[in-house]
Amino acid sequence: MSAALLIAGALLAQSALPVVTVTGEVGRTGTERVNVAFDELSQGRNADAIAHLTRNRELAADDPAAMINLGAAYVRTGRDGEARRCYARAIASREHYDLELANGQWMNSRQAARKANALLRTRQTLALAPRN
Repeated sequence: MSAALLIAGALLAQSALPVVTVTGEVGRTGTERVNVAFDELSQGRNADAIAHLTRNRELAADDPAAMINLGAAYVRTGRDGEARRCYARAIASREHYDLELANGQWMNSRQAARKANALLRTRQTLALAPRN
């Protein structure tokens, strides 16, 4: 993993806000790159992340990675109610897949969204990192 990605993951993990973020790499056996505003989030550009995720017509309205990252951006801007709605959409999505946590653990996108929602209530932080 590159030093920049390790630093970005560490910064997200140290955030005072309870966020789960994904890089757009998904699946245990294959990897699909989807731009879900990870760069914007890792650079603290939350308004840019919200704009990207709400205007990107290539993303499904209930794409779990996009909803989790949109929820993270909303949390960071104090919009907890909107974050909860995003996490609920990720949980209810017809689509679900595995995401890699910063500690190397794999988690289903529904589990990640549930965890993000729980962390929102407890004000803890969890960050997801890309695969090597």
